Amino acid sequence: MKITFFSTQPYDRSFFIEHNSYNFQLEFHEAALDEVTVDLVKKSEAVCVFVNDIVDAKVIKCLAEKGVKMIALRCAGFNNVDLGAAKEQNLRVCRVPAYSPHAVAEHAVAMILTLNRKTHKAYNRIREQNFSLNGLVGFDLYGKTVGVIGTGNIGQAFCKIMIGFGCRVLAFDLIANKEMENIGVEYLTLIDVFNQSDIISLHSPLNEQTHHIINEQTLAMMKDGAMLINTSRGGLVDTNCVIRSLKTGKLGFVGIDVYEQEEKLFFRDLTGGIIQDDVIARLMSFPNVLVTAHQGFFTKEALDQISDTTLKNVNALLTGNINEPKAAVLV
Repeated sequence: MKITFFSTQPYDRSFFIEHNSYNFQLEFHEAALDEVTVDLVKKSEAVCVFVNDIVDAKVIKCLAEKGVKMIALRCAGFNNVDLGAAKEQNLRVCRVPAYSPHAVAEHAVAMILTLNRKTHKAYNRIREQNFSLNGLVGFDLYGKTVGVIGTGNIGQAFCKIMIGFGCRVLAFDLIANKEMENIGVEYLTLIDVFNQSDIISLHSPLNEQTHHIINEQTLAMMKDGAMLINTSRGGLVDTNCVIRSLKTGKLGFVGIDVYEQEEKLFFRDLTGGIIQDDVIARLMSFPNVLVTAHQGFFTKEALDQISDTTLKNVNALLTGNINEPKAAVLV
């Protein structure tokens, strides 16, 4: 069976080839999937897509006409796939619901520590033989209040780490997790989490209810000088509102590993070019902002799990044995 991959980088090729014990025919394309690039699919029964591929009704119709039977997401989120259209066209859809949640959780913590202790600035100073500490003062994480929006696998891993730092951890989710409560996490209303937290970290999926959950109103609820971290989905944040809050000093720090319009920027080498996105360019101009390019998942352990689970899902759908990866099958 042939699988056509979109939005691939060299590491995708190496990890999927290594885990291809099923002897599938793997075809890799660097281009993202959309209404134009769908024509690259030729004689494939499955396509494998990532977070910024466009898998809307038009693309799905084209895939079905080309004989594609499966859409395999090599990520946890599936907001970029029209599941209703897939069902109408009898296309099966699967995802990787959990791939080393520690990878993303630990990256969120790394962003907090970097913004707080300014290690990135210290590194650059020392390389220029500037050993001054002026402007590098941070704060103790111990005793601070950390708000966690969403306590799925990644949110839970993040909560445990912050408990280990000696933080008071507050959380908001539709259903309180008993295991988290048992280790000291306090579930409160969304307003109370925003009101009381020194640091807010987003770990919720992107859907109609969570789109722009960080907006003018919710930013106003936060403490003056609060830190905002987003390693989940760019659409959770209204970036223009964040920029206004940074300009007024309402937000003290911002760390993002995802961006709402990232598909034209992330996973690309734009060295020497001009960034046409004025919003991200303005955001990156702030000294108290840290931007990484969707790097949170990027560990060997996570890439191993993503590759193995994706191919396992495809094989299970191909053979009709979906019991093992049942949680990964969306349609």
